[in-house]
Amino acid sequence: MNTFVIQKPRLQLPAVAGTIERRLLVNFRCRPDVLQNLLPTPFRPKLVRGWGMAGICLIRLGGIRPAFLGNIGGFGSENAAHRIAVEWDENGTTREGVFIPRRDTNALLNRLMGGRFFPGVHQAAEFRVNETENQFALEMRSKDGVHFVCVEARVADRLPGNSIFNSLEEASEFFRGGSLGWSAREQDNALDGLELGCHEWKMEPLAVERVESSFFGDRQLFPDGAALFDSAFLMRNIPHVWNARGRLKTL
Repeated sequence: MNTFVIQKPRLQLPAVAGTIERRLLVNFRCRPDVLQNLLPTPFRPKLVRGWGMAGICLIRLGGIRPAFLGNIGGFGSENAAHRIAVEWDENGTTREGVFIPRRDTNALLNRLMGGRFFPGVHQAAEFRVNETENQFALEMRSKDGVHFVCVEARVADRLPGNSIFNSLEEASEFFRGGSLGWSAREQDNALDGLELGCHEWKMEPLAVERVESSFFGDRQLFPDGAALFDSAFLMRNIPHVWNARGRLKTL
């Protein structure tokens, strides 16, 4: 029996389209018991060889507009999402996706629309980006002072030697399975569902030269050894659609 219900909010756009101009997935392997403390009902950590997987998605979107407008118009934004790979039981079937405790953006429209007319409450943040074809330096600071992320990386031809994933193909399928995200809301103890649909799925490994995160560095959330950097991947220039998937409320 489900311990939750998924409802369709009123006045919510069903889908928006655009292009993933650049997406960095920066990942940490984490102790499952520590992650479970961060997860609401009905989720549990999705495991890889006994470890949970969490991370930060740093994504620049372009040409974002309601899907029914076709290729007309659109706007761009820099965004960050902290995410935890999860599983849950729904109608007797095991589902998978990600739980997103927080989203940050530099776009006012995302903050005004998010959680109201489209899934996902967004917080205000400043982004500093310096990138070339093969090198990336990104810094995100939330304006409320809660979160800070800094990543410096370059395109590589293989995974880090100590990654929990055995191959790029294995990692790609793992993260492709996390296309459905459930985002925390601040006021009504519910979660917004948003699913990413890509016209193609291609990930490139990154060699990370520097990574700092106030979230994963918080020793009250992650004791020593509970969150270890694992790997990072790049996606770029991919047409996509975000589909609203309702609002999850526990019973």
